[in-house]
Amino acid sequence: MERFSTSIIKHPVSTITSWIFHPVFQPVILVAFLLFSDTSTLFLGFRPAQRWMILGQAFTLYTFFPLVTVGLLKALGFLESVQLKTQRERVIPLIAIGIWYFWIWYVWKNLPDHPIELVRFALATWTTSWIALMINVRMKISLHTIGAGLIVTFLFLWAQQHSYGAGIYLPVACIWAGSVGVARLQVSDHSQMEVVAGYLLGAATMLAIQVIY
Repeated sequence: MERFSTSIIKHPVSTITSWIFHPVFQPVILVAFLLFSDTSTLFLGFRPAQRWMILGQAFTLYTFFPLVTVGLLKALGFLESVQLKTQRERVIPLIAIGIWYFWIWYVWKNLPDHPIELVRFALATWTTSWIALMINVRMKISLHTIGAGLIVTFLFLWAQQHSYGAGIYLPVACIWAGSVGVARLQVSDHSQMEVVAGYLLGAATMLAIQVIY
């Protein structure tokens, strides 16, 4: 808590950016954009109730369950801080997140009316969670920039087939991704290598999933 208070005084914009675009919120923001943006054509024909159900599924498994998991681990004494300051503290949450992310990918994969793009994104988020767990043994890779790299790459791939509005959302996504990296360098103990590695892992995983799935 002391560290958070200090960071928000010194770097208020970066601190707020880090919390608003926390890894547990990033996938939900993208899914909401795909569901409700005028530039998105992925969910044409879906009724409003269906769209809200998909967003609810995303929020439950990408945000709610991971937050509850971390909160329980903190309450039980497994974590010193919900900010997961050390590599050791990240291990159990990353394993749990891998389970939640697998769950949502498996559900969406088996619903025939869900766009393949959404299923690929879910598979990429699950894959990066397990790769991040393995990399965590050697370095504290930035989970924020993993998500940012993955999302920007997804949007670039999606724009190749659905170019309407790409001139607006792609530049915004790139600026957003850059601001996330700058924020993490200012208010966390990540090195430049850990931040850049996050971008590269997210982008490479999304590209690989696009090719093989």
